[in-house]
Amino acid sequence: MTLTYILQLYVFILAGFVGYFVITRVPPLLHTPLMSATNAISAISIVGALVVAGSRYSLVASVLGFVAVACATINVVGGFIITDRMLRMFRSGKEEKAEPPAAPTNGTKP
Repeated sequence: MTLTYILQLYVFILAGFVGYFVITRVPPLLHTPLMSATNAISAISIVGALVVAGSRYSLVASVLGFVAVACATINVVGGFIITDRMLRMFRSGKEEKAEPPAAPTNGTKP
């Protein structure tokens, strides 16, 4: 292993530990805004994955770029679905149970 790979592995492990400890310290009130920020970061990772997939360095880079695009897209879509589900919990019951007004019958029976 070269020094570059060792440094990259060190940064990856350090980022994992820092991310874990930052996320565990977030109070429950801030989870929804944090998820929105995470969706934005995942969207940025899609752009990076597209750049890697579009580069023609090698077949392996293109395949890994395609896999990265697929995984990042699934992550973004799943994040938006979960965020929407969480936001629906805060809606009042009146909004969900409201029925559309009945059509006028003009005195005729159906």
